[in-house]
Amino acid sequence: MEHFTWQIDPILINFGFLKIRWYGVMFASAFVFCFNMMQWIYKREGKNVEELDRLLWYLAIGTVVGARLGHTLFYDPGFYFTHPIKILAIWEGGLASHGGIIGILLALYLYVRGSKDDYLWLLDRVAFPCVMGGAFIRLGNFFNSEILGTVTDLPWGVVFARIDDLPRHPVQLYEAFSYIIIFLILLAVYKKTYDKPIKGLLFGLDISLVFLARIILEFFKTEQAMYTNSLPFTTGQLLSFPFLLVGIGFVYWSLQNYRNAIRS
Repeated sequence: MEHFTWQIDPILINFGFLKIRWYGVMFASAFVFCFNMMQWIYKREGKNVEELDRLLWYLAIGTVVGARLGHTLFYDPGFYFTHPIKILAIWEGGLASHGGIIGILLALYLYVRGSKDDYLWLLDRVAFPCVMGGAFIRLGNFFNSEILGTVTDLPWGVVFARIDDLPRHPVQLYEAFSYIIIFLILLAVYKKTYDKPIKGLLFGLDISLVFLARIILEFFKTEQAMYTNSLPFTTGQLLSFPFLLVGIGFVYWSLQNYRNAIRS
């Protein structure tokens, strides 16, 4: 069976002294999309759009720092503790979504301390644009031929020529497509609930659906951690279970609060 061969150069434009990578373009596109979505949300709800410039900086720094530290601590601590200067070498790759989520949560907490926005309100509004941002980043991983899937004989298997000649699950595309579906679900829920007092629902749904998808898709990924464990789960799955439980808890809590508010 002939499989599709992927051999795109991860460098989009090479100026010699400056290399523009597909991953960087996708990462930047994620922030552009999130910014435009937040503009739409702020205008829809009568918020001050000028505040978004400051918010974007908090999100950008929180995402990058959190994702880099997450990769450092969760996936390859031995290497980075031995070579701490390498923690700064983000251009070499290595960003963990679990750390990115934690970084965003902390960044938004710091942001609302200097604004009039409610923390849960902001988490709900940031939730679904960030999911779509995750789809862009997974496309960047596909261009980089990284976060590889397991070997498969299925007709849509992809040979990543820069790695080896084995057909693999294009798990980066699976994850990107999952995030697009989750984005559309959350967008529909937002349109039906944005004017109702249901704080935390969108955030809870976001965390629940994203990490449920992540747990399932990890079965089709090669192990990313530079160490092994004796459990039947990958490091990515073990990190995802707590997020899934937190998300379910937020959904239950927000709906209970909404029901109580209606009754009273």
